[in-house]
Amino acid sequence: MKSEEEILKAIGNRLKAIRIEKGYTSYETFAIDHGLGRMQYWKLEKGETNPTMRTLLKVLAIHDMTLEEFFSEGFSK
Repeated sequence: MKSEEEILKAIGNRLKAIRIEKGYTSYETFAIDHGLGRMQYWKLEKGETNPTMRTLLKVLAIHDMTLEEFFSEGFSK
């Protein structure tokens, strides 16, 4: 079983990959464009904070993505 730190890093890596796929090279631009706290979002992508379900759902809604789709890549056992 992965540690909490490893899971948070995986969530952050996945969020970053999705952001870049959508054409945002800067986390700052993405955060500002979508009304997210710039530093809070940076910490999410770095895996330095434990996102609430509400925060994760908000970011996924921006990407028009479900939880199932989000966790389908990058989270092997």
